[in-house]
Amino acid sequence: MSSEDSDEGADEEPFHPLGEAWQDDLEDMLDDTEYDTELGMEMGKDAMRVTKGDLSEEEFHERYHEDVMAEFGEDERPIASPDDVDEVESESLLSSLTGDESRREVLKKGAAGAGFASLGWGAIDQQEPEQETVEETSDVKHEEDATQWGMTIDLENCDGCLSCVVACNEEHNWDKGANWMYVLAYEDNQVESPDPGQLEDSGVSVHDFNYLVRPCQHCTDAPCEKVCPTTARHTRDQGGLVLTDYDVCIGCRYCQVACPYGVNYFQWDEPNVDVEEIDPEMMYDQRDRWVSSRAPRGTMSKCVFDPPRQDGNMGDELVGTTACEMACPPNVIQFGDKNNPASDPERYNDNPARARTIINLYAALPSPDAARSSLQGVDGNLDAVINAVDELNRGRIALATAIQLTQENYEEEAPPGDTLPDKEQSILEVVSAIESTGLTLDSQQTLQQLGLTVEQFQGPSQDIQVSDREDVAQQLFDDYVDAPENQFELLAEMGTNPNVDYLGHQPGPEAHQVPGPTSYEDVGMLNVRQKALEDETVGPLGRDVDLGVGETSESGH
Repeated sequence: MSSEDSDEGADEEPFHPLGEAWQDDLEDMLDDTEYDTELGMEMGKDAMRVTKGDLSEEEFHERYHEDVMAEFGEDERPIASPDDVDEVESESLLSSLTGDESRREVLKKGAAGAGFASLGWGAIDQQEPEQETVEETSDVKHEEDATQWGMTIDLENCDGCLSCVVACNEEHNWDKGANWMYVLAYEDNQVESPDPGQLEDSGVSVHDFNYLVRPCQHCTDAPCEKVCPTTARHTRDQGGLVLTDYDVCIGCRYCQVACPYGVNYFQWDEPNVDVEEIDPEMMYDQRDRWVSSRAPRGTMSKCVFDPPRQDGNMGDELVGTTACEMACPPNVIQFGDKNNPASDPERYNDNPARARTIINLYAALPSPDAARSSLQGVDGNLDAVINAVDELNRGRIALATAIQLTQENYEEEAPPGDTLPDKEQSILEVVSAIESTGLTLDSQQTLQQLGLTVEQFQGPSQDIQVSDREDVAQQLFDDYVDAPENQFELLAEMGTNPNVDYLGHQPGPEAHQVPGPTSYEDVGMLNVRQKALEDETVGPLGRDVDLGVGETSESGH
């Protein structure tokens, strides 16, 4: 290799944030490929230096250009200036592999899971890195005012049911154990999770476990993209999705080394679901590139945030949704446009207590039509309203009134697929039905009956300060749901700018996985892909790799 920094000492600290064992497994994994192990490890390390701001994109490209050309015969990696990237060349590579006729048309005519011994994700406050900012050193192509699909995940309301994992598998058909969506219970030196056997004991709940929900972070500045020699791993302009073009991927696995989060999987053998069984509309995005559903043999795959949904392939009603979000019973996954303040993930991030109150109250209240029907002819006083509708009581009416008092007018419309605006509107229509009886909920008299005046409001502690109705309403939300106060990004100091925000407890540096209330076997899934591969042969000559090392790394060990 010609890299300036390739001469490393044996005792050098590991560069990978998931730790030395993870890094060693990655190196052993590359040894099992036909590609240069040292090149892959060094590029992975320096790609992370680029996102941190310690190395410029242009320096990174120049440092490895000759080595990449020698190893792969091409170098399609993005560099500092987007004008230097020849999009025509990238498209020509796809054309050379698929011919004049697209893979989609050909198909129409023709008819690994993360078991973490150590999470390696220390508690990191959501703050700007101290180093030079990514924007100054790298090519962040996605425009800030464009749609950026992402998530907010409320860890404190997760119940560990694994419904999101099952739904993702059903939609994308990845081999079991190669979990594109992964949920793990954990302990660290700050928090503990109960033994699943204690669930039958009084007072122990599924919510007493500490969870981490781990999809791909779809980083705005993705190091995995920087090391890909073919542009198979790329960030799509539409929605800022980080995707893998299966038709272009050569399976070098360098992206796996460069990913700080451990979300990449190599497809060792023929997939369990044959390609003829998959609807092409579920495979190809609007550019006609095969980036979704399970990967073919010899390529890399990961969570994709469902391009077929975002492109309208599955119907307009599913644009702005993901399978995992829709399957989550407690609604802890909020998916949407991170660049739009009116979107579900941003509303939830901005005021978790209010958002969680909307979710819970929407489920508890009657429908607006049912409320209107039950309240016809009812006298306009609070007790009469409560007696007329079974689902109404003073507490729920107070919360609904608090929602009305804290409405926010957004300059932008909510993106398609968002549910918080519709749930809030349903609550407000129930409020309107109540007021149609002649009861004025925001009158001083009614607010006193509901305990919503500044003078009478009493919070759980003596130092609560409320000065107006909005303060009272917010305190009511806070007392009702005990919303998480902590917001964080995984490995924020890496400078990758992930598009997944978390609410709740951050895993500490000693975090390690423990059994959760629902096991992967309980729902027909696998915790790690290695469990399946141990009973299968891999490659034309049988078991031709060390599964005890290589698969552990790519399973998210």
